[in-house]
Amino acid sequence: MTEHTITLRVNGLEESRTVPSNQTLLSFLRDTLDLTGAKEGCGEGECGSCIVLVDDKPVNSCLMLTVEADGCSVTTIEGIGDASRLHPLQSAFLAHAAVQCGFCTPGMILAGLALLRENPSPTEAEIRSALSGNLCRCTGYRQIIDAVLAAAAAMRGEAARAREEKTG
Repeated sequence: MTEHTITLRVNGLEESRTVPSNQTLLSFLRDTLDLTGAKEGCGEGECGSCIVLVDDKPVNSCLMLTVEADGCSVTTIEGIGDASRLHPLQSAFLAHAAVQCGFCTPGMILAGLALLRENPSPTEAEIRSALSGNLCRCTGYRQIIDAVLAAAAAMRGEAARAREEKTG
């Protein structure tokens, strides 16, 4: 088996490792870095439970090889908030009961975050399209869509307050 030395930035921290050429990014994150938020559901890129952001784009990490992420920036659910300060999208998921078993939640949140970074005022149809690669068997999609809409409003409000503070 061939190995490669790679360097990538994961949640803002640079990681340099030697990895097998056939190792998936999901395996690298979970088994090497102990970042277990991304889950393996189907192993075929159909469920979205393994979504992470690679250079701010949602990627099924079960389908991407770690060597393909060499030189990239990877964001996992662990990199967007923590227990003391949740990301607005995480807070909205809690407030709108968009979480039940939680298996799909990290992928849903990261897919939603990628959308909101590109489009801070998405329509319901745009949210449905952005989340179309994510499956949830527990919650139902209404609460998830409501959570993304609420987070979009909260994030726009935070951005407006930040602009006001700068202009004083």
